[in-house]
Amino acid sequence: MSNVVSEQLTVGTEIDKPVGARLSFLDRFLPVWIIVAMAVGIGLGRVIPSLGTHLNAIQVTSGTSLPIFIGLLIMMYPVLAKVRYGQLGSVARDRRMLVSSLVLNWIIGPALMFTLAWLLLPDQPAYRTGLIIVGLARCIAMVLIWNDLSGGDREAAAVLVAINSLFQIVAFALLGYFYLRVLPGWLGLSTVGLHLSIGKIAETVAIFLGIPLVAGLLTRTLAERAKGRQWYENELLPRLGPFSLYGLLYTIVILFALQGHTITSHPVDVARIALPLLAYFAIMWFGSFAWGRAIGLSYERTATLAFTAAGNNFELAIAVAIGVFGVTSGQALAGVVGPLIEVPVLVALVYVALWARRRYYSSATEPI
Repeated sequence: MSNVVSEQLTVGTEIDKPVGARLSFLDRFLPVWIIVAMAVGIGLGRVIPSLGTHLNAIQVTSGTSLPIFIGLLIMMYPVLAKVRYGQLGSVARDRRMLVSSLVLNWIIGPALMFTLAWLLLPDQPAYRTGLIIVGLARCIAMVLIWNDLSGGDREAAAVLVAINSLFQIVAFALLGYFYLRVLPGWLGLSTVGLHLSIGKIAETVAIFLGIPLVAGLLTRTLAERAKGRQWYENELLPRLGPFSLYGLLYTIVILFALQGHTITSHPVDVARIALPLLAYFAIMWFGSFAWGRAIGLSYERTATLAFTAAGNNFELAIAVAIGVFGVTSGQALAGVVGPLIEVPVLVALVYVALWARRRYYSSATEPI
């Protein structure tokens, strides 16, 4: 989720400290802020019916209005400034974990979301497409929070996040075209009305992931060179982190302002979008945790494997949905519902991980 960046948890955080107490104030109540942003957006849409015309007065690349374009970049930049790009080699040596993570993130995860979307939303092509896009956007930041709270391997999580970030630049557009156009055709599923351009997806990903990725990489490199990693992660990142949340909430306000009438007229649609998301998080997390234990990973790396597989980069999913299908699209709405569901579910799974640690591991390092 994902992916709103909270303040960096200190290495000395006690694993048995209550989870809620270890979340920042902003992250602890993220579902509340999202609901408030939704309500504000719907209210603005009713008070200012011409808001859409004003927002679209100035458009930039990808056909996105300037205010939304700025909000999406602000949303993505702190996420990618948190990634440790220089540590790819440390996890690459653990082939069991690396291969497992790649398979779970880039084969099983997208395939599972594709299956759930078609099974549970066969009559809602826009929402279905939005969920498939969510399944392709692998988690690159919020997972660091869940990983820390559960006592996972911090360095391994940072490396897997870096790999996912770079892989999305290369593979997102191709996988999107495969799951949205090619695979449905092979299976005889109807894609009538789906107008999709692989070039448009690639352009959107390059803009909304590429630009903040380069900015984040440069920020980390230059800041660490000037003042060191400790200052960067303990001083600068906590200041940058909340802006990802601000960008997300700003985007949600605009999104719901433009399609609030549709949302309030069809509340069941939000519940229908939530159902496959709930199933996805549960299957991915429990399946990944069981696999990590089965191949003999330590608890720390098993927890890291599970959370990196279960989380999603909703910022990118929202950006792609808006850039390709428009801010008032059902695809964009599906992306927005994502973090509303992900945050409470993955907080609950942190508790499950801590229980499993006590139940199945004699220590924090070896399975029983």
